[in-house]
Amino acid sequence: MKPEPQSESELFERARAIAGVSFLDLAEEAEMDVPKDLTRDKGWVGQLLEWHLGAVAGSKPQQDFEQLGIELKSIPISYTGKPLETTFVCVAPLVGIHGLTWEQSHVRNKLSRVLWVPVEGEREIPLADRRVGSPLIWSPSEQEEKQLKQDWEELMEMIVLGQVEKITARHGEMLQLRPKAANSRALTDAYGASGKLIKTLPRGFYLRTQFTANILQSHFV
Repeated sequence: MKPEPQSESELFERARAIAGVSFLDLAEEAEMDVPKDLTRDKGWVGQLLEWHLGAVAGSKPQQDFEQLGIELKSIPISYTGKPLETTFVCVAPLVGIHGLTWEQSHVRNKLSRVLWVPVEGEREIPLADRRVGSPLIWSPSEQEEKQLKQDWEELMEMIVLGQVEKITARHGEMLQLRPKAANSRALTDAYGASGKLIKTLPRGFYLRTQFTANILQSHFV
């Protein structure tokens, strides 16, 4: 892995340096094998980018570049530059959350400063041939943060009230809550409607494609 970047500008230059390069070339430099597809290797693209950019946090709650306060997010895009899938932000806390505020939340921490790295994501392009796009560094505008906070508070209120099982992907304008587990046996604690602990699938916060599409559009138009 490359050493951790010491400044935002150094990180951004590294990201610009790999723009236009194929996954195969990047993987060969990192001595990583390119999987046939991402069905069983969902995190592979992120790991490849982390290696080249010097991210050290991995899947920990803090930002990928903790010293710089910057999170790394790859975003698969279509031929027209539109995001092809929602973006995972972080795992949602389901217990011990009374008194938790948006300002203290992992979601806000993760999204306070983001290095977005678009990557080719169309399925007919072999994984090895897909290329990295031009990066951008982003912080939410006042309006974007307001939208995110509103969604987060609505979703967290439902969790606190024991309604986690009633939350669907339709809840939240820009931020949604969805099950996140490798399999259906990976259960965790949450509050049920009666206030007692129940077992449920872990949940994760995701940004809707509409939100990330707006970010890309505002920077690249």
